[in-house]
Amino acid sequence: MVKRSTPLGLSDQDKGGAFFLFGDDAFRKEEAGRALVGWHLDPSTKDFNFDPVRGSEVSVETLASVLATPPMMAEWRVVLLREVEALASSPRARDTLLEVVKSPPTGLALIMLATIPRDSRAKFYRELMRAARSTEFPEIGPNDVPGWLVEWAASRHGARMTEEAARALGGAVGTDLGVLAREVEKLASLVGEDEPITLEAVRAAGTHVPTQDRWEWMDLVGNREFHKALGGLSLLIAQGESGVHLTMGLTTHLLRLGIGRSAGRGSLEESLPPRQKGWLSARLMQQASRWSVAQLTVALKGLKRVDRILKSSSLPEDQVLEEWLLGLMLGHDEGAA
Repeated sequence: MVKRSTPLGLSDQDKGGAFFLFGDDAFRKEEAGRALVGWHLDPSTKDFNFDPVRGSEVSVETLASVLATPPMMAEWRVVLLREVEALASSPRARDTLLEVVKSPPTGLALIMLATIPRDSRAKFYRELMRAARSTEFPEIGPNDVPGWLVEWAASRHGARMTEEAARALGGAVGTDLGVLAREVEKLASLVGEDEPITLEAVRAAGTHVPTQDRWEWMDLVGNREFHKALGGLSLLIAQGESGVHLTMGLTTHLLRLGIGRSAGRGSLEESLPPRQKGWLSARLMQQASRWSVAQLTVALKGLKRVDRILKSSSLPEDQVLEEWLLGLMLGHDEGAA
C-alpha cells in the first residue's frame, strides 16, 4: 500500500475551517476535495458527520442548516460543497456562505469546489479566496502530462512508469486526467509487481499509440534534425494536432533552449514547472548545445510569423509550418557548408 501525504501539503494543525478549491481541472480539484474529506472524517462516524451538497441543488435554508450543524460523536463535521459558482447569483446564498467562511463554527470543515467563469469579475470569488485556504487547479497542459503520469503511477499505485511510456500514453489520450488515471490503473495491474510500466506495456494494453509522438517531434526540431521533423509534421496534423498548438509548443521549447544556451542548466531548471524538471532538463541542455543564441532568435522570430499567419489566413497549417522548417533547414545546410 502506498503511503499518502496530507492533502495539499497541510499539517494536522491546519484541520477545520474553510477550504476553497477552484479552477478548470475538475479531476485534480475533485481528488483534492475527496482527500480533504477523508483527512477530517472518522470512518466510524462518517454517516453522521458528512454532508455532500451541490450549489445548483441546495436551498439557502438547507445550506444554512447544514453549515450550522455541529459534529456528532467526532471532532469534525465535513460539508463538501460542489458547484459553488451556482450560488454566485443569489445575494442571500452569497451572504450565508461568506458569513460561515469568514467565521467557521467550531468543529466544521467546509470544503468548497468551484469552476469560476472565465469572464467573471465577481467580488464573491475574491472574498472566498481571501477568507478560505484557497488552491487553484488550472487545466493541465500537454507538456505537463508525462510528468503527472509518472507522479500518479508512483503515488497511487507504487509503480514506476518510464518517460517513454508516459509520453506515449499522453500522446494517445490527451490531457483528460480522469481517463489517464484509469489507463494507469489498468497498466499497473497488468505489469509485474516490480516491473516498470514501459512503452511496450502501453502498446500491449491495447492503447493506440500515435505514429508520430508530439514530444519526440519537438525533440527532432530541438536536435536540429529538420529533415526528420518535416517528414513527421504531416503525420501530426493528420492525427489531429493543431498548427497553432504546435507553434505554441515549439515556441516554449525553443525559449527553454535559449535559457539553457545562454544561462545554463540551473537557470533552465528554475524556469521549468515542477512536473517537467525531472524528465526535461538534461535533454533540453543537450539540444541547446546544438544551437547558437542567434539561430534560436531567428527561429523564434519565424514562429511569431507562423502564429500570425495561422490565425489570420486560410492556408493549410502543415504548409505554413513546413515553410518555417524549410527555412531552418536551409540555414542549417548553409552553416554546414
